[in-house]
Amino acid sequence: MSILEQLAIVPQVGTVTWIGVRPERDAPMRELDEVVADVDHGLVGDRYRSAGSRQVTLMQAEHLPVIGALTGARTIEPELLRRNLVVSGINLLSLRKLRFAIGDEVILVGTSACAPCEKMEEALGPGGFQAMRGHGGICARIERGGRIRRGDRVRVHAIGA
Repeated sequence: MSILEQLAIVPQVGTVTWIGVRPERDAPMRELDEVVADVDHGLVGDRYRSAGSRQVTLMQAEHLPVIGALTGARTIEPELLRRNLVVSGINLLSLRKLRFAIGDEVILVGTSACAPCEKMEEALGPGGFQAMRGHGGICARIERGGRIRRGDRVRVHAIGA
């Protein structure tokens, strides 16, 4: 099996553990139990309401303790990291450039790694930016909209499915 074929096989199934939107620039994240993903406008209630490659940002739940350890914090709250979804149980980087389903309705396409921004120093303290490098998750665009709920499963979506 070629490396390209191996990259397309992601047997793990993840779970959405946290959802958040930021209604305006520099506003705190609002934690939600569910959010509507709109193909043309991104996540309802989020300030990034447009079509494009960064409609949704996803963070790996398993990286929260790593970031905490690298910054000397006991715990890292997801809202500090400025991502929309926190997902456990699946390697989010493996979803980059793939179509993946969240729940029964939503299909996203992983577009890129989500690099940390300069605000991580303020949010996490000295070294926050460096702690986030390689742990920032991914960005995605919405291919098919619908509701995303806490507890929804995250899995690769086969072409034609």
